[in-house]
Amino acid sequence: MAQFTRLTSRVIPLPNRNVDTDQIIPARFLKVTDKAGLGAALFSDWRYNSDGSPKPDFVLNRAEHQGAQILLAGDNFGCGSSREHAPWALTGWGIRAIISTSFADIFRNNALKNGLLPIIMDAETHQSLFDLIEAVPAAELTIDLASQRVSPPDGSSLSFPIDNFSKKCLLNGVDQLGYILSHQARIAAYEAA
Repeated sequence: MAQFTRLTSRVIPLPNRNVDTDQIIPARFLKVTDKAGLGAALFSDWRYNSDGSPKPDFVLNRAEHQGAQILLAGDNFGCGSSREHAPWALTGWGIRAIISTSFADIFRNNALKNGLLPIIMDAETHQSLFDLIEAVPAAELTIDLASQRVSPPDGSSLSFPIDNFSKKCLLNGVDQLGYILSHQARIAAYEAA
């Protein structure tokens, strides 16, 4: 899993509310157990016409959002079925963090286990970020996980919550199994005793 410490990036605005995991990665792409290539299927039904050509007006297809790593999403992002392929597709496209007012619990947990940082902001702050990106589309945000802060270009600093275990795993670039394996010597000593 990629380590997450500090990220500065442009922002992709996707104000849609109640984006479910089937919209993030449609069920027809769930036949794989490998993450490779899933970024191409991210928001497939929204990104592509029936003939497979890109829809030029969809936010991920716009030139100014290529390479951006922060998704500013509407309320209740990642609702619907449990689908680990959803964070796989998001990270496969290049997204490292998502800012919303709320996330479905299963999606949030799957995201954290796959190196994708879900950031919860209050409604007023969330709207102010949408207003900023509308006014200055090329604006960048800086996310500092260690201090749990998001910094817009105006120099302000916005705090966000994250549990200590998830924070530690992301900062060290390990998933839950990796964390356990980092204590292998102590585990072996305990078993030997």
